[in-house]
This record gives sequence, structure tokens and C-alpha cells, in this order.
Amino acid sequence: MKSQKIKPTEAELEILQVLWTYGPSTVRFVNDKLKSERNVGYTTSLKVMQIMTEKGMLDRYKDSRTHIYTALIEEKETKNQLIDKFVTSLFGGSASGMVLQALGNQKCSAEELDEIKKLIETIEKQENHELK
Repeated sequence: MKSQKIKPTEAELEILQVLWTYGPSTVRFVNDKLKSERNVGYTTSLKVMQIMTEKGMLDRYKDSRTHIYTALIEEKETKNQLIDKFVTSLFGGSASGMVLQALGNQKCSAEELDEIKKLIETIEKQENHELK
């Protein structure tokens, strides 16, 4: 699906995350995953997923008695749009400000720090290559 500036709510993002992680799923499956994090009723999940289908975020397959829902919006694209908005509105467009705040607030594992270092090295190599 081509980029539409869809702005999912927090509840919609939780549902999308389940679908992005596990693939096409029933409302019952999604609700069970959501319930592991917080108390959410089946009818609430069903209603939100029906609204998301109307908004074009999800598709619903009715081949069987149970409906199967699939995310229509891409995970990476959606997260990029949300991050861009977040960085602009909370950090005045400063990605480094956001990263420094996040690293100061959260404890990183050695593996996560290694990934961050590799990303920085990759970015530096790309910038050096572009300057040549």
C-alpha cells in the first residue's frame, strides 16, 4: 500500500504490532496477546479492528467462520512516520537529542550498544563515501 499519512492511535499501534509480529490473525489471537500486557476485552479489540479495517489499516478475510485480519500498512514506513513526527515535535528535529535522551533514560545491553556502534559506523562510512 502506498504511503498514506495514517496516524494510528495507541490502541491501533498495539494491534498493528501483534499483526506485524505474528502475521494474519484472528481477533481472539490478537486479544490474547494484548491481554498479556494489560486488561483489554474481546469486544474492545474487535471494535478497534473493525474501525481499523474501515480506515484502511487492516484487511479482513471472511473465508471461514472466524475472520482473519492482516495489516495493510507497512511496519517500517509507519514507524518512520511516527519517529519523524516525534523527533520534530518533542526534540525540535534533533535526532541526536532524542537518542541522547533515550540512552540516558534506558539501560542498554552490551548487544544493543554493539548494534548502536555498528549503526554509527555505517552512517559515518556512508557520509564519508558521499563526500568523495
